[in-house]
Amino acid sequence: AVESYIGFIESYRDPSGVRGEWEGFVACVNKEVSRKFQVLVDQAESFLEMMPWPKQLEKDKFLRPDFTSLEVLSFGSSGVPAGINIPNYDDIRQSEGFKNVSLGNVLQASYSVSPDKMVSFVAAADQDKFKALKGHAFEVQVGCHELLGHGSGKLYHQNTPDAQHLVDSDFLHPITGKPVTGPFYTTGATWGSTFGKLSPTYEECRAECTGLFLCLEPDILKVFGVQDPPPPGSDEIHDVSYINWLLMARAGLTGLEFYTPKTQEWRQAHMQARYVILRLLLEASDKQGDDDDRLLTLKEITSTDGKPDVEVQLNRSLISTVGRETIGDFLLKLQVYKSLGDVEEGTKLYNKYSEVPPEMAKLRETVMARKEPRKLLIQPHMSRGDGEAIELQSFPCTPEGMIESFIARFPSEDPELLALYHADKEAMKD
Repeated sequence: AVESYIGFIESYRDPSGVRGEWEGFVACVNKEVSRKFQVLVDQAESFLEMMPWPKQLEKDKFLRPDFTSLEVLSFGSSGVPAGINIPNYDDIRQSEGFKNVSLGNVLQASYSVSPDKMVSFVAAADQDKFKALKGHAFEVQVGCHELLGHGSGKLYHQNTPDAQHLVDSDFLHPITGKPVTGPFYTTGATWGSTFGKLSPTYEECRAECTGLFLCLEPDILKVFGVQDPPPPGSDEIHDVSYINWLLMARAGLTGLEFYTPKTQEWRQAHMQARYVILRLLLEASDKQGDDDDRLLTLKEITSTDGKPDVEVQLNRSLISTVGRETIGDFLLKLQVYKSLGDVEEGTKLYNKYSEVPPEMAKLRETVMARKEPRKLLIQPHMSRGDGEAIELQSFPCTPEGMIESFIARFPSEDPELLALYHADKEAMKD
């Protein structure tokens, strides 16, 4: 089976977070992995009950989406994501439903690690486990992130029966403890138009927190083929869960690459989201006091090359207690402010953790000094050759190869595209 989409989809690159960037892809379905995701969809209602917010903030009915694992044949855009949840309109998701895709070969190419290469900022004791389980952990994270993160939550609009019922029921605000009276979204307003340029990174953070929170659940891990997960209620966590949390903490640190000190602005929604989570976990650790009982420590060290380095130290024994409670409380706040359209409190909360104080700015210098070249995903080009045979053209894994790939896939003159234009020209006249 072949799937595709095309259009103006993601707004991450627009400074206002509104205008969509053009993208399109063609991919084939990985049926074996898709069956695994279908199990996640089939049990989604029960998994959503595990979320840390009351049922009043969840959709009245979960509209089961299609969740497919795809192997990308060609992806046209400035970047290639690992997973997609569409459409990007919360009002449509809430009333009509949505679709999830996980791009399997993108995950494999982007998150594979050379066994002979040390992973930056990861302690020596965690290196082997990190390399072995990074791909599996990220698969769990993407599944929860896309389906149960982006696919969850309810929005309340002013002057609607749902909002009036919430007020009449004396529903208590989960954070203030007072009866909810608003503010709610105005008529015709959407999540994006209300929260503006904050909405993409805020939503990505909500979805990332969902993955961290739910990856500790044994039933979730079983869906992804994790053998012998710890029993419910146990303080023990599986290696896959541990590496997923370590992945997130490290991603928050490396996310500082996408922060511009001069303007004090973030340049990438996902990276800002992961940094926010890092700051949250560090704050929870600071409240514990004793260094030996910290959930998370960013230890400044001198590496074997004699230069400054940072080591992410995550206390595995505290993830299921301090970690889970911290992420759960934050996830609740994110959802409350999103559901009620409370842009003032939501912005205040999110901006607090987005700040880069002096101690984090200092760590950024080390992160930038150890910045590795960004991975280039060089895509092949398939075309129909002589005799109707399909030809596959590959390119060198170099910057020059990437340029050659783009030229081959998107030529300045495309005879096939021009033929389609002429075929449809008459039908498109006024």
